[in-house]
Amino acid sequence: MRMPSSTLWLAHEQPRQGQIEMIGDALESLQEGKTFLAAAPTGIGKTAAALASCIDFSSQDHFQSTIMFLTGKQSQHRIVIDTIRLINNRLPEDQRKILVVDLIGRDSMCKNLDRFQGICQCEGDGFSTPKNIDELRKEVRNFILAYPRHVDETISMARKINVCPWKAARMAVSASNIVVCDYNHLFIDGVREASLPSMGLTLEQTILIVDEAHNLPDRVRMGLERSITPTIVRNASFELEEMQGMLEDGGDEKNSDFLVQHKWALEVSKDLRVRMTQVFQKYLNKLEDVDEYSIDADDLLQIFQTSIDAIQAKGIQENLQGSHTAFRPHPKEALYLFTDLLAANSVSTSEEQDEKEQDAHKVSGAIEILQRFAGSTALSVVFDGGGRDGRIRLRLLDPGLVSGPIFTRCKGAMLMSGTLHPPKMYADLLGIPESNANMKAYESPFAKERRPVLVAGDVTTEYKSRSEQNTIKMREHIQEVINQCTGHVAVFAPSYFLLEDLMDGAWFQNVRPVVENRDWTKNDVDDLVLRLRELKDSPQRRMIVGVFGGRLSEGVDYHGGLLDAVVCVGIPNPPPSAYQNALKDYMTTRFGKENSWRYASTQPAVNAILQAMGRPIRAIGDRALILLLDKRIEKYNYSRCFPKDIRFNHASGPSSTGRFARRFFTKVVQTQEK
Repeated sequence: MRMPSSTLWLAHEQPRQGQIEMIGDALESLQEGKTFLAAAPTGIGKTAAALASCIDFSSQDHFQSTIMFLTGKQSQHRIVIDTIRLINNRLPEDQRKILVVDLIGRDSMCKNLDRFQGICQCEGDGFSTPKNIDELRKEVRNFILAYPRHVDETISMARKINVCPWKAARMAVSASNIVVCDYNHLFIDGVREASLPSMGLTLEQTILIVDEAHNLPDRVRMGLERSITPTIVRNASFELEEMQGMLEDGGDEKNSDFLVQHKWALEVSKDLRVRMTQVFQKYLNKLEDVDEYSIDADDLLQIFQTSIDAIQAKGIQENLQGSHTAFRPHPKEALYLFTDLLAANSVSTSEEQDEKEQDAHKVSGAIEILQRFAGSTALSVVFDGGGRDGRIRLRLLDPGLVSGPIFTRCKGAMLMSGTLHPPKMYADLLGIPESNANMKAYESPFAKERRPVLVAGDVTTEYKSRSEQNTIKMREHIQEVINQCTGHVAVFAPSYFLLEDLMDGAWFQNVRPVVENRDWTKNDVDDLVLRLRELKDSPQRRMIVGVFGGRLSEGVDYHGGLLDAVVCVGIPNPPPSAYQNALKDYMTTRFGKENSWRYASTQPAVNAILQAMGRPIRAIGDRALILLLDKRIEKYNYSRCFPKDIRFNHASGPSSTGRFARRFFTKVVQTQEK
């Protein structure tokens, strides 16, 4: 293949196997105005390839476009910034350098953020004037643009001179070529509509790189997921009441239109509190024979409308009695106004999903989603017994309704992941028409004999086949792998429940288990990886144990041959639920019966396994054994979901696993990449 001009922007002198092909494919797709979906396995250098092709494309209009490099986790930012540093180091002296801003959520950048008012104390030294603050922010902005900075460097510098790092970073975006940020900057409507204009960006002049794009459908769904409980509705009313007091204390604002409107919204919220308590009690009474059930979205929306109608009628009665002039919005606008007033009462400051959102904002978001998808089968509304009084959960079934228009509007887009498999499924789920998509799956540059895949044919986590004997056999398979290798081993299970069942009372020889905790932070994981590295050449071996999709199985780079083996226990299929039934039905209608189970269940489960399988092989010299502990893997409906270049080896029992592992670790040794 002819070397594309994009190699000017490549981070390394020598391209990796498949990297030039990927750069050329991506650039061609961008020039055609299409979205490029790349299933690019570990080792191909997809971050460097994506940056090289998108920077080249941006340079063709003299860098009038801005590249948004979107990630799902903060930990993935570092490799992007480091890659841009390498690119700049390779550029000729007379070539302009790439300017980049590393941006994370405001909660993580600001000091003592007041979410209610949307202000922080980063600039609260009491000595700075507005003019001085502006100059100091420019100083931080220039610091960011002078050299590719990790976000923690920006925060450290800004705090030394009492400047808000979040505001300074956003100020720098309009002058940059690349901004590295979270998915939510684009795929949460409210965040996108607020953040892009404030950073001087337009979607039409933006080139998107979506990293680990296999996570995007679920992240889009999560962005529109809402829960309603009587407690949330009650707290939203209290928040409105608190804001009312603040407005009345404002003096001149007592007779303002906003104060009158806000008072009306407060009355609606008080009626809604009572009404929701009664409705939830009725819903709870239906849970005697089932754990959950679907409810009609229009029926739920009508509850909010009924409270508004009640306050409207009350206002008419008060007018007739001549007590005072009550505020009464037009009936067609009343629900929209109530939603807006709830949203105005709270400030959403985070570009990342968290639990700190104010309850008024939660209720506002729920009403917006109900209005947006009223009458559509793309919204699942389920009542369950969660919490003290029950819970209503709103979840989007079709992420393409949100993401599709974004990919249509942007100047260019590239989605990539080692498990974007098959790319066609992700194009379907994300609403990217086949006519507007180029898709490609690249072969792994690693020799297949350095990562053999062994399937145990005598165990399973299928519910009807679970037993104590089955669990004991799984432990025996794991012990056989431990016996034959000399390094660390990772074990991943579908859920914390199954993980606890596997580990409860178990004793593994010659290794110390380290079990993932639900509350672990990024720092906990970083500390563990550092400890694994310290013990790599010592007799003190570790068996790290986690869950699929957890902190240990995705987004962690166990480079340098840290893991000798990965054991995947079972298949992480989603459990039966009203939501899962609705999803399958929707997928059947949208993509056909043949694809319904694959799109809704089996392929996402297999891709979670593929993510875990990819943890130990990070460089050409690495080698690791992969053991899959579930005989269902060899059945067609699961085996077809794996990439075609993966060949399964069969183990009939623990002793068979031991013999295979012994041959592998004797024959294939760890080597240092040259």
